[in-house]
Amino acid sequence: MPPILQNEGAWIALGISLFFLVAGEIMRRTIVKVLKDGEKPKSNHE
Repeated sequence: MPPILQNEGAWIALGISLFFLVAGEIMRRTIVKVLKDGEKPKSNHE
């Protein structure tokens, strides 16, 4: 294992970074889905 990863703080930083990457991807997918749903014309056939 590289010496930089033997520090506890390095693992915390990697975990937080991974969390923010996953959260950002989820937010991106949600925003894209909302924007795509808004493009479809709404029908009043209910």
